[in-house]
Amino acid sequence: MEQQITTWLAEEPLHLKALLQVRELELNDAWLAAGFIRNLVWDRLHGHAQATPLNDIDVVYFNREDCSAQADERYEQRLMKDSPELPWSVKNQARMHERHGHAPYSSSAEAMSHWVEVETAIGARINADGQIELIAPLGLEALFAFSITPNPRHAIPSVFAQRVNDKGWLALWPELRVQEMR
Repeated sequence: MEQQITTWLAEEPLHLKALLQVRELELNDAWLAAGFIRNLVWDRLHGHAQATPLNDIDVVYFNREDCSAQADERYEQRLMKDSPELPWSVKNQARMHERHGHAPYSSSAEAMSHWVEVETAIGARINADGQIELIAPLGLEALFAFSITPNPRHAIPSVFAQRVNDKGWLALWPELRVQEMR
């Protein structure tokens, strides 16, 4: 599964361009995450010839030294300077616990492990060796199982249901099945 995802990412010019741009920022514990990978996998599993347009490109990183929203905005501006056509969204995960009432996170992976859907908790980056690597704190199995699975660590069923409805995932990828909260 991991090799399949890295191959798909390398084959997509937009994805590869975004990965290379984020690498140039040299952010600590930085990943392109969520729909950036999830949508690509679901597109490929559904046999879509074209990638589904992204609402945003989530860049997550971890920096306790500067948790300001202004820092995120500066990084977004740098990315937009080189690729204004891409919908960048940069968020320091060192402050995201505040939004959800959790104890402080220790890393991007820990923050991702609290995201609403299991399939969304995945990230990719280009490492120092120039290779694409993945992080998936909740695993990859659900992503390939044609499912939309609520994360039990998030535990707010109404938020999950609202996201499934608002995102229109079942219309875009009709073979997906919504899993019940466990």
